[in-house]
Amino acid sequence: MLDSAFWGLIQGLTEFLPISSSGHLVIIPALLGRPGPDLATSAVLHVGTLGAVLAYFWRDLLEVVRRTPHGKRLLMFLIIGTVPAGVAGLAFRDVFEQLNEDPRLVAIALIGTGIMLLATRFITLGKRTEDSVDTQSAVVMGLGQAIALIPGVSRSGTTITAGLLEGFEPRQAARLAFLLGIPAIAGAGLLNFVDLADEPSGLAPGLFVGVLVAAGVGYAAIAFLLRLIERFGLVPYGWYCVGLGTVSLFVV
Repeated sequence: MLDSAFWGLIQGLTEFLPISSSGHLVIIPALLGRPGPDLATSAVLHVGTLGAVLAYFWRDLLEVVRRTPHGKRLLMFLIIGTVPAGVAGLAFRDVFEQLNEDPRLVAIALIGTGIMLLATRFITLGKRTEDSVDTQSAVVMGLGQAIALIPGVSRSGTTITAGLLEGFEPRQAARLAFLLGIPAIAGAGLLNFVDLADEPSGLAPGLFVGVLVAAGVGYAAIAFLLRLIERFGLVPYGWYCVGLGTVSLFVV
């Protein structure tokens, strides 16, 4: 139960802050000299973070269901933006899993994420809002999400950066990045549950503590980033990623 809560804390924080959840779930076990979360834990933790983003953006999703003008644009964005990561994930899943087994490569990818986030300080901030999403912005942010399938590359970091390059306001870019993550998080959790069907052991009751922790911490992380991104941008997270990645290269 404590193990599940610990990984839920890591998953909830790093899934939405632009510091790479996949990177932390590889590097932290390597630094601690202990195994990372098993397949069952990974599966249920995705349920927690999915619950967090659904709870935070339920009003937007309700507009999708009601097919309001805003909801229709958002649905178009989600469908088009999900395609690149879906195709890349299915085509190169074995490659990404192999990369996930080498903490040094993950650390290098984390440093790359940090450099990307540091470079956002040179992007001229635009004024586009969610109501101006189009096919181009959906494709660009979707490609950013596809790149983040590389372990150690932050999904929220790449998609927010892509949104900034497309001229969205920082808060708007972050909102779109989190919304685009809904299909990705759901798909990752589903794949884990499919793989879990081949495992002899099922889900231990204590794992659901991890779900609650991941959901609560994830919800707080979304609110934290949306509140502070306009003031501080992504640069502080960039320094963190570069620092953690560099330390990991020498320690692991």
